[in-house]
Amino acid sequence: MSMATTRSKPVGALHILTPRQVLAADADLPDGGGLALRVGQSGAAWVLRYTAPSGKRREIGLGVANRSSLPQAGASLTAARDAAHRARELLRVGVDPLDDRERRRQEAQQHEDARKTTAAADRRTLARAAREYHERAVEPRLSSKHAAQWISSLENHVPAELWHAPIASIEAPALLAALAKVKPHERARNLKGDRVPETLRRLRQRLDTIFEDAIFHGHCAKNPAAAIRRKMAETLPAKQGGQFAALPYREAPALLHRLRAAPGTAARCLEFAVLTAARTGEVLGATWSEIDLEAATWLVPAARMKSSGKLKAEEHLVHLSERAVEILRGQVGQHERIVFPSPMDTDRPQSNMAMLTLLGRLGVRDRTTVHGLCRATFSTWAYETAAARPDVIEACLAHREADKVKAAYNRAEFTDERRALLKAWAAYLTATARVIPMRAA
Repeated sequence: MSMATTRSKPVGALHILTPRQVLAADADLPDGGGLALRVGQSGAAWVLRYTAPSGKRREIGLGVANRSSLPQAGASLTAARDAAHRARELLRVGVDPLDDRERRRQEAQQHEDARKTTAAADRRTLARAAREYHERAVEPRLSSKHAAQWISSLENHVPAELWHAPIASIEAPALLAALAKVKPHERARNLKGDRVPETLRRLRQRLDTIFEDAIFHGHCAKNPAAAIRRKMAETLPAKQGGQFAALPYREAPALLHRLRAAPGTAARCLEFAVLTAARTGEVLGATWSEIDLEAATWLVPAARMKSSGKLKAEEHLVHLSERAVEILRGQVGQHERIVFPSPMDTDRPQSNMAMLTLLGRLGVRDRTTVHGLCRATFSTWAYETAAARPDVIEACLAHREADKVKAAYNRAEFTDERRALLKAWAAYLTATARVIPMRAA
């Protein structure tokens, strides 16, 4: 079929070709208006030649020409003419068909990318993000016991509808509402004196870490756990007198009188903790390198001190009363490094459970925790009796001052007052005249 046989129509005419000509063509044939059938060794295809709005001559492919039968050749010709018509309409309004095709291709790709991102986000639930972070960052740095507690606290307390929701979909109001319903297990309440605010504080901190990690890895764009920090303080019940059950300070001398008579390392460890108003972990981990018996001081290194919010932990100097020094002298020789070694394994320190069991033998386990007895009882006594200025009391408890200048001043000025406060506390606990019988449990 020659090109001349298709030019019987006027120049500029459209729809020159017939289905039979398309079927039989063995060379390029025009159909008018820039549309042409291009025949090659591998097959035939439709193209449209046009002048772009920029003035540049361009060519756009309109698809393969199906010529396996006469009806299919006719259908292919119709489809090509329709596509050419749409391209000419674009040109009429000043749009280049090739540019339009590229735009639509990019939009389709963006839509597909968004679909894949959404699908991936739907699969990346809070539970999955938490477990991945736990495996990558928590397990390597914590003991197996504490690492298991870290993830189980979330699995046990975060409601299922939130735990299995896409992490990117979780909003701050929903998270706050979910955490407001959380209550600690009775076992945790009985053994640790745990209360809802403390449980929520730990949950929020762990969720905060998980969301920050997810943001870093591009799995979500916001951190609802950070957003609810202030709202939790505004909407949830306030903490009442500390986080742990504590014995009334008026009954503390009677308990200390019985505790002093009790044999064993656990009794000495607990008595020392009460006298120093120290955190349980700080006392259990005490080593002889931290103790200066001549100066009657105990310097707890920063690595073993509890950090507070964004404030880094700092070393804490404890001024020891005469009874506290007496306890330490009695411990000399039991272990070359550990002050209060475990009787079951002398290469390990005394356990918190041993002191908790001791409280049970003394009949007060249902009324106080070790932490509450050592710190909250001391704090209540100091404040209610005005034993010292508030800043001095807080310094003895190693509560950090956010103002760095003020903190430096406090450390410089409180030495004598802190020593006097702990001496007065020891005198209160050991003076027989002050021993008040404990009420029945």
